Amino acid sequence: MVRLTVHLIAKSSNHSKTCRSESLQQYLKKLTHLNFSNKSIEDIDDLSICRNLTVLYLYDNQISQICNLGFASNLTHLYMQNNNISCIENLSSLHNLSKLFLGGNSITVVEGLEELKSLKELHVEGQKLPRGEKLVFDPRSISSLSETLCILNICKNNIDEIWDLAPLRKLAHLFAADNQLQDIKELETVFSQWSQLRLLDLSRNPVCHKPKYRDRLITVCKILEDLDGKQINELSRQFLINWKASKDAKKKLEDEKDVRGQITNPLTTDIQRGPPHDRSSSLRKPSEFGKPDVTFRIDRVQADSRGGRSRGLNIPMRSGRL
Repeated sequence: MVRLTVHLIAKSSNHSKTCRSESLQQYLKKLTHLNFSNKSIEDIDDLSICRNLTVLYLYDNQISQICNLGFASNLTHLYMQNNNISCIENLSSLHNLSKLFLGGNSITVVEGLEELKSLKELHVEGQKLPRGEKLVFDPRSISSLSETLCILNICKNNIDEIWDLAPLRKLAHLFAADNQLQDIKELETVFSQWSQLRLLDLSRNPVCHKPKYRDRLITVCKILEDLDGKQINELSRQFLINWKASKDAKKKLEDEKDVRGQITNPLTTDIQRGPPHDRSSSLRKPSEFGKPDVTFRIDRVQADSRGGRSRGLNIPMRSGRL
């Protein structure tokens, strides 16, 4: 097992050049940049003597756990991409860390970042995930980064939604290519909350094939300068914004007309159908059926031209009606 130790550092060429003029201890105390990338390192030993360390390169190794970095309170850049890390941990002391590179590991949950109050860049692209799983985000970490994080790289992580990232209102660059994003309305809702978004890469996501995909996102992202590697012309942006405003105004006017029509003519539908049919006017009561006709004889005495009486008039009528 290859461990990163002070003795391994002592063998580095940088110290060899300065070892004649200062001791190893003096050299380690003054050290600000340490590059041990691609050295087959599997573990990090106690390096607390390197208290002024600001940049640490440990990418392309075989490290499986982030550990023994609690001393590095001055660390601003940490490069640990392409290792075997499965959990983001033991970073709570790195209050000055501004850039964290963890791409190409085996991380399934973005977590453990609550104390990184200065973090501006987070790179977690291309995690080696189990089949069918996606990279997920701990709401506590996302909330803690809402006022600082400017650049986020989550490419190639099988991500199919970004609701959990909505609190990142300071985000200026989002790299999310090669994922499974497909809901254009969700993207519009989230991006509309990111007023500082200038660069956006969603290439090779299913959503890219939606109708008016590019136009809709350019309209929502008011200051976006680059979408999927293509620059945005300001004239085109203004045309799309004006077109959307005109379309929305027209729809609002039509909706208002429909509402006014329903208020002023509430019985329009009933008038078109006609008045309700009164069945009682055309149907006899059950008791009226089956009765025989009754003839009433009305005798009137009239003088005819010869002074005689006229015959009585026989008027057939049904019982109950005159």
